Amino acid sequence: MIEAAIPTLVLIGLAAVLAPIVAEWSRRFVAIPEVVIQIIFGILLGPYVLDIAHPNSIVSALSDFGLTYLMFLAGTELDLSTMRQGRLGRSVGSWVVSLGLALAVGEFLHATGLVLDHTVVALCLTTTALGTLLPMLHDNGVLRTPLGPSILSVGAVGEFGPIVAVAVLLTHRDARVTFLLLALFVAVAVIAALLATMVHPPRFIALMRKHLHSTAQLPVRISVLLVVLLVYLADKLSLDVLLGSFAAGVVVRLFIKGEDSAQITSKLEAIGFGFLIPIFFIDSGIKFDLHALIHIPKVLLLVPMFTVIFLFTRSLPTWVFFRGVMTKVEARSLAVLSATGLPIIVVITSLGVSEHRMKPQNAAALVAAGMLSVLIYPLIGLRWLDKGSGSTKAAGEIGGTGMPERADGP
Repeated sequence: MIEAAIPTLVLIGLAAVLAPIVAEWSRRFVAIPEVVIQIIFGILLGPYVLDIAHPNSIVSALSDFGLTYLMFLAGTELDLSTMRQGRLGRSVGSWVVSLGLALAVGEFLHATGLVLDHTVVALCLTTTALGTLLPMLHDNGVLRTPLGPSILSVGAVGEFGPIVAVAVLLTHRDARVTFLLLALFVAVAVIAALLATMVHPPRFIALMRKHLHSTAQLPVRISVLLVVLLVYLADKLSLDVLLGSFAAGVVVRLFIKGEDSAQITSKLEAIGFGFLIPIFFIDSGIKFDLHALIHIPKVLLLVPMFTVIFLFTRSLPTWVFFRGVMTKVEARSLAVLSATGLPIIVVITSLGVSEHRMKPQNAAALVAAGMLSVLIYPLIGLRWLDKGSGSTKAAGEIGGTGMPERADGP
């Protein structure tokens, strides 16, 4: 079993190493997010191109761990204080409206026979790829502007909302039972969060710091234990394990607060982005149904259609809710950035196909649309912001005489 997995793991490892190098090289022309390159490498290795990667149960298990860890790291990004600065209420309201619009679109597509389950498709249309956006926004200095907290707020809700909706809507149980189990899980998670924020005894803090850099790596082990425990609890309550991993991320963020938080976070991210998460995305590329996307014209046409629908279901509500509290340029930029979605789309489509609630070709079209969204929409949003800041700067330089101000006097 292990011997059979080694060749594929070597290829996945090679793709994972090359992906950031290619992403850095692409910056000379157009910035391509690394996650897109990982999926493309998976497609190249898969059965429809080179046919040299053949995942087995071991590779699939590592891929599942990567998915779980991706949701865990998404949870660690959830900073309620920053989200409140970014108008959390408007972010939640805009996402709820997005969900309503997406469900209506999904119902229409289901009625036309294009999709099997309107709910699965609808959830894909409500996501925001905050994790994919963060590096680009950070490099462009957007997070340090007044718009930064709003982007973080909209993005976090665009990740958290679909994950909760997956646990609630993608189930065959009675809705009342699902909400009861969800409430029980939330209660346990809140208790864990409260315990994580309690003042730690000095001896405990000293013990944690002592083993932060030793082979014990105690803070990291405790964080991983919290992930496993909450995932286990979610599974036992018949909730989606992704909800458990996301909640674990929220709890761990509270647990590691302090002067050592950056070091612990760096170690946790090294486990995910350095090992597990690339396996998930590359494996998703290997399983990508390229044949259907290329050889079935109807499926190929779905890609631009879904890309545009992202604007309708995600950008429009965001623009409506935020246009009155920021400049027109900022509202437009925030709206188009909110339509960027890929990682959660990969997650939801993978679940939909495995549960036979989504056609593989529709999953391929949605993932391809997500790839287009992370290539196109951030470029548009950032360009609008650059033009807006340039116009503002120019206006600020115009004095009463109509001439630019000079720092060295007349």
